[in-house]
Amino acid sequence: MSNENLSPKGIRKILKEIKTLSETPIKGITVENNRERLNEIRATIEGPESTPFEGGVFKMKLVLESNFPNSPPKGYFITKIFHPNVATTGDICLNTLKRDWKPELGLGEVLQTIKCLLIYPNAESALNEEAGKLILENYDEYSRHAALMTKIHASCSERTNSEKAPKKRKKLKKTTSNTKTKTKTKTKKSTKSKTSTAGKKKKRRKNLKRL
Repeated sequence: MSNENLSPKGIRKILKEIKTLSETPIKGITVENNRERLNEIRATIEGPESTPFEGGVFKMKLVLESNFPNSPPKGYFITKIFHPNVATTGDICLNTLKRDWKPELGLGEVLQTIKCLLIYPNAESALNEEAGKLILENYDEYSRHAALMTKIHASCSERTNSEKAPKKRKKLKKTTSNTKTKTKTKTKKSTKSKTSTAGKKKKRRKNLKRL
């Protein structure tokens, strides 16, 4: 769906809110400013402290329907996360995005509510049954599993290491190239040395014959 499918009222509201979020950002939330795709608001949410998601950076998006703001946006996590209110497909279950939606609500409020969901999960309306069951029966195990998923899929250090990997490969190629050059140089020197030795032997034979 392109911007043309959004109502003029919806477009004005979205542009105004994106500007507000850019000028006065919410702590721990960054919103992308893509005017070509106003129907899909992308953002990153930093995992709240003292939660299994601490240290992670989660990408997510809000998809806006043509009759927005009369209808609520649909929320999705792009980054994998183990949470009772987030399905394995990334769908977010949140009352604000359903029965509690009001056209007056802003996108910033929606994003803030999603971040709060990471602090206060609601196991009673679980989309991820495994996470919902685990959080009720064994919170420590749920926390361990969620923290592991965060480390694997949302950790800053993991992304940094993956970004550095290509540089290491380039360095390895350079080292290999230098080794090849050194080997060629040694081979040439060895060949010259052998040729020189052979020449000296021939001269000696000629001198002996003359004697």
